[in-house]
Amino acid sequence: MKQGVGNKVEDPESFRDRIATVDEKGKRKWLFVQKTKGRLFNIRTWVSWGFFLLFFALPFIKYKGRPLFLFNIPEAKFIIFGQVFWPQDFFIFGLAMVTGLVFIILFTAAFGRLFCGWVCPQTIFMEMLFRKIEYWIEGDAPAQRMLKKAPWNAEKIRKKGTKHLVFFLLSFIVSNFFLAYIIGMDELLKIIREPAMEHIGGLSAIIIFSAVFYGVFASFREQVCTVVCPYGRLQGVLLDKNSMIVAYDYKRGEPRGKFKKVKEEEAPPLGDCIDCYQCVKVCPTGIDIRNGTQMECVGCTSCIDACNHMMDAVGRPRGLIRYASETGIAEGKKLQYTGRMKFYTILLVVLTGLLTALLLSRKDVDGTIIRAGGMLYQERGTDSVSNLYTLQTINKSIKDLDLRLKLEEVPGEIFEVSGKGIHIPREGQGKNSFFIVLPRNAIDKRKLKVKVGLYDGDKKITTLSTNFMGPIGK
Repeated sequence: MKQGVGNKVEDPESFRDRIATVDEKGKRKWLFVQKTKGRLFNIRTWVSWGFFLLFFALPFIKYKGRPLFLFNIPEAKFIIFGQVFWPQDFFIFGLAMVTGLVFIILFTAAFGRLFCGWVCPQTIFMEMLFRKIEYWIEGDAPAQRMLKKAPWNAEKIRKKGTKHLVFFLLSFIVSNFFLAYIIGMDELLKIIREPAMEHIGGLSAIIIFSAVFYGVFASFREQVCTVVCPYGRLQGVLLDKNSMIVAYDYKRGEPRGKFKKVKEEEAPPLGDCIDCYQCVKVCPTGIDIRNGTQMECVGCTSCIDACNHMMDAVGRPRGLIRYASETGIAEGKKLQYTGRMKFYTILLVVLTGLLTALLLSRKDVDGTIIRAGGMLYQERGTDSVSNLYTLQTINKSIKDLDLRLKLEEVPGEIFEVSGKGIHIPREGQGKNSFFIVLPRNAIDKRKLKVKVGLYDGDKKITTLSTNFMGPIGK
């Protein structure tokens, strides 16, 4: 079977030989994406405004004197919802990564690339900011195409120069806020206010990020989704016939043909698809959704809005392209919230709940007691035995702490080597040595487990456990 595209006839399966933005010779085809209008696009616009509000506002928000979010990779310091995480909290990051991986697998299997089309930063910045500015300066897709073919005159230089200048300024602003998520807004303001020579590293990072963002949004564009991002390639193994996707109803649309105003009895037996190619013209990755699910599809719903507009224009029902599953299209059923989707949703809620509970239950002060290696117990007189320990503590709070140690559940005493107490600076670490002294009659095992409480005044912060070595017998 062959199908016509303009005056060219091609194999309908040829799209599988290459991605939509590469021609037969392997060269990139620049996409001139037509403006999108419609109900879903309006909803996506409101979602994008919410995203922009959060992205640009979060670096300024503090909780208990800390940024709400900070991902300081160079210092291995992370702040999530105002709580500090250090390398010692790696198990939490491990659980978070597992939860994230499960979330991606299960969510994609159930709901397709809903994330990509609606809340992915790449899609939102490209389609809801940079693309709109491009429309404002250069016009819609036909105007952009004509401008590209036009000779370099004053108008072309003005439009191209203005667009790329605005693109770079926006990339510069985005890179500053991106860096704020790494080093914090306070440090970013220092870079801005203080002499440049004092912050060469920070300024270099801003310039590099600006160049990367400018390159992505001015040139690389959809190739981030189709070439770089691994998520698009994973969907081929994560989706199944019941997954929710942006789908073309081929049973209703085929055989497709151009719309003609003729009497119903004179009309050829065609489907609802009028072969207008509006769904292709508005696609930000250049695919034809009528060819079925493809790796390049980001689920942005632009084709849905374009198709619905054309169906309204020719007086046919909406939904020729819609959110559906392959099974739903084949059997003519509406998209259903299946038992599998319910299970995935419940599992995600449980995993997220566990991770949230773990985050909320974290203590401001934590530590580890290590018994001095290579040493046996020391006898103190005829009725006591002591062991030497090292206490390593970490203070995750925003205030300096002076702690004291107290034995729990067993008789005995603790003597600090320094005799100056245990001082831990805010968001810092401390290391102290101390002796645990127990009476002989309290030792009934060669290795006795003891608990040590860390107190801030009269308030117990946490309890740590260790082993006490001693002679057997009372």
